[in-house]
Amino acid sequence: MTKKKFMKKDVLGVKIDDITMSEAVETVAGWLTKPGKRYIVTPNPEFLVAAKADLIFKNILNNADLSIPDGIGLKLSGKVKNIVYGADLMEKLVALAAENGFAVSFLGGGDGVAEKVAERLKKKYPKLTVNYTLEGPVIPAKAGIYTNKDLWIPDQVRDDKVDLLFVAFGHIKQEKWIVNNLPKLPVKVAMGVGGAFDYISGTVSRAPMWIRKLGLEWLFRLIIQPWRIKRQLALLKYLWLLTQGN
Repeated sequence: MTKKKFMKKDVLGVKIDDITMSEAVETVAGWLTKPGKRYIVTPNPEFLVAAKADLIFKNILNNADLSIPDGIGLKLSGKVKNIVYGADLMEKLVALAAENGFAVSFLGGGDGVAEKVAERLKKKYPKLTVNYTLEGPVIPAKAGIYTNKDLWIPDQVRDDKVDLLFVAFGHIKQEKWIVNNLPKLPVKVAMGVGGAFDYISGTVSRAPMWIRKLGLEWLFRLIIQPWRIKRQLALLKYLWLLTQGN
């Protein structure tokens, strides 16, 4: 397996691995055959804007073992050439796990969503081993390094060995939960996947491929989920920050 080191690009103070999908999958495949624990983050403009106001979150992003360029917004910086959508990487890693006998688990999403994700993926990849599917907790969005009260680890998550753990609590919350808890868990690689569970479960429709290739998936999501308008305003702030060189 490749030992290639990827040069990280600095976008608004956040380090991004300018990596292709095949390179990302190959990198994770190598990790799964070695000792150690690692985590993957999926920065997009919303992440970068949030990191400006939350230094703990920024530090988590910058210390990630893999920080993929999730979306066209990263290319607008002029520093990143590649796009690796988090939802697509998740499914590629699931396919890798099914082919090579690695165990996966799904943690988070709404009521029954993680279970639906597992059902759909097992139907698509019959050899896939799923150790558990669990709904996520309500985690305070502004929690920093969690207090003992906020450290939420179900017994099954604490006890069952897993090669790949996909966590969908929403950005910031899922990354903080992973970093705080990964040292305690029998997990090789953890990845925060945000809304990927909704796409894969069919709960939310994903933009057609031609729209994704045009870099307009964000607009498609806004049309079908108008409530996201407040979150999409982060894109405008991101573009403004790029012009300021901040």
